[in-house]
Amino acid sequence: MVNSSDTSARSKILTAAHPLFVRNGYASTTVKQIATDAGVAVQTVYFVFGNKRAILEALLDRAIAGDELPIATLERQWVADAIAASDPIEHLRIHVHAARLVSERVAGILLAVRAGAHADPDVAALWRTNVEQRVTVLRHLMTSLAQKVAGMDVETCVDVGLALLSPENFTVLVDDRGWTTEKYESWVVEGLAAAAECR
Repeated sequence: MVNSSDTSARSKILTAAHPLFVRNGYASTTVKQIATDAGVAVQTVYFVFGNKRAILEALLDRAIAGDELPIATLERQWVADAIAASDPIEHLRIHVHAARLVSERVAGILLAVRAGAHADPDVAALWRTNVEQRVTVLRHLMTSLAQKVAGMDVETCVDVGLALLSPENFTVLVDDRGWTTEKYESWVVEGLAAAAECR
């Protein structure tokens, strides 16, 4: 059983770690820095998480979900709503809107994971797992979309979705080029609609 003090420390540690990983990178961020910014002892960080990689993994999970609820992505309401939509474009709009909200929370930390993967095999495994999870979600939603669009190539749409919804594209267009998130979202919907030939 997790007590409230452990839960509070966990939240403080993750909140402190996020900007440190994004700004400094995984390799350059120390457990001591995280502890200092979280206002907890270094020993507390190790007690709650065990190591720095576990902090990164938990932070990534929280950012993707947007909460601490133990609900898998494919069991989230937005997935059911997209699948239930009879119109293919509405299906894509629901899917991409939810994915854009995830990108707002997770793009920076995902780029830190990718950069850290070059130097740390454990982080590299975390990056590969994340890509596999994104592919799984895309394949599930594109398979459903294919039931509404005759002749659609599911795997091509999975690949296009993986590219359009990548943290790199989100960061370049929104953070670097100043696109609004709504413009980015529309661009992704248009790109996926073209790939699915459901315009």
